[in-house]
Amino acid sequence: MSLATRGASLGVFSLAMMTAGSVDSIRNLPATALFGNSLIFFFALGALFFLLPSALVAAELASRKGGRAGIFGWVTEAFGYSSGFLAVWFQWIENVIWYPTILSFIAATVGYWVSPDLAQSKAFLVSVIVVAFWGMTWLNLRGIQASAGFSNFCAIAGLLLPMSLIMGLGCAWILSGHPVQISLHPKDWLPTSGGGDMWVSLTGIMMSFCGMEIAAVHAGDVANPQRAYPRAMALATGIIVVTLLCGSLSIAAVLPHQTISLVAGIMQAFDVFFGAYHWHWILPFVALALVLGGLGGVNNWIIAPTRGLTQALREGNALARITALNAKGAPRFLLWVQAVIVMGVTLVFLLMPSVNGSYWFLTALTAELYMIMYIFMFVAAIRLRYIRSKQVGFCIPGGRVWGMWLVAGAGLLGTIVTIIVGFMPPAGIDVGGTVHYQMMLVGGLLVLGVPPWYWAVRRARRQEIVYEVV
Repeated sequence: MSLATRGASLGVFSLAMMTAGSVDSIRNLPATALFGNSLIFFFALGALFFLLPSALVAAELASRKGGRAGIFGWVTEAFGYSSGFLAVWFQWIENVIWYPTILSFIAATVGYWVSPDLAQSKAFLVSVIVVAFWGMTWLNLRGIQASAGFSNFCAIAGLLLPMSLIMGLGCAWILSGHPVQISLHPKDWLPTSGGGDMWVSLTGIMMSFCGMEIAAVHAGDVANPQRAYPRAMALATGIIVVTLLCGSLSIAAVLPHQTISLVAGIMQAFDVFFGAYHWHWILPFVALALVLGGLGGVNNWIIAPTRGLTQALREGNALARITALNAKGAPRFLLWVQAVIVMGVTLVFLLMPSVNGSYWFLTALTAELYMIMYIFMFVAAIRLRYIRSKQVGFCIPGGRVWGMWLVAGAGLLGTIVTIIVGFMPPAGIDVGGTVHYQMMLVGGLLVLGVPPWYWAVRRARRQEIVYEVV
């Protein structure tokens, strides 16, 4: 039962905060800070061609009266079970690939606090990632109440406080006349003519904007969504863009781009800030806050996509033991399988020539998988405008069809461009060569994308046989 049905409702500010909290992450800052002066241009591009379209489309799909919920429900309603299963699979598996990146951020934060060299130790990173993820899996097996309580604490202590602190320190650094590593003049915001490699930054920025479709489940709890939801999405979009942009610029301002570590860049920046102001005694507390924020980010996502996949498997008549829930209502089998896959993915840190290379490869692979899911979502939204036009809720402005085509089309353009540039490794990161990087990326997509496609097609054929017999 939603809040709205009980007489309560979410206001614009509450909905905006819930949405921003689902997307915003301090972990993304080093990956975007790496690209210096052009940050502002790419953030504006990402917001226009991805963040805003995904927010508006997810809001419309989630607020339809009588429609199915979640990415699996939306795509299934538009194109059938096989497409819905693939969409929710890509939403789930991209999270599995994403977990080692955020956990490596946690490991590097701890390692940098103990010794900066430890943040570049592959063995240390792998050990911490494995232990931390199994711990988060155990917590989620304890049920949603234990998980939610931990997440709420981490959101305040591990996201809001350090994000505000690094933005404040960055502003103070620039205003006090300290040396700045980037140019803040508007003429330098555009990519240079020879900077084709700069477009690779779009991958990191797009990943930092992903997740708006998760928060859209609250659309049904908003009074007058036709009026309130666009305002909430506009406010959330502004918060996300400003915090991520200002935080990234703070790091880029104090660290030369060639020295930024994708896993320890936050601690590097805080180290420089605190060293200038003789506040090094604060660093351990900041490290603890960053660890909590990272663990909270993992915990926020570890259960929701798994539940969506469980529902899809149940509708596909999968074996009962695969979709079984424990006494706390958690999908135990899939959570354990997820933990095992994360252990395997973590070995990428041992296969790539550098920690930055491993981190970027996993970020790019995650982006490729997530963008495939978003293609399903945008195309399903267009389709549902034609076949379910009477399921009225929040509607994207612009008439019965053209508004949706414009918004979803912009989102599709952004996702397709991101997929293309994801195959181009950044020149400043050692990934073992372009061919090596691209072969690993293609291999990862085949290993993670072909088996579920085969299962969905096989199930569809079995259904056709049943229908023919009947």
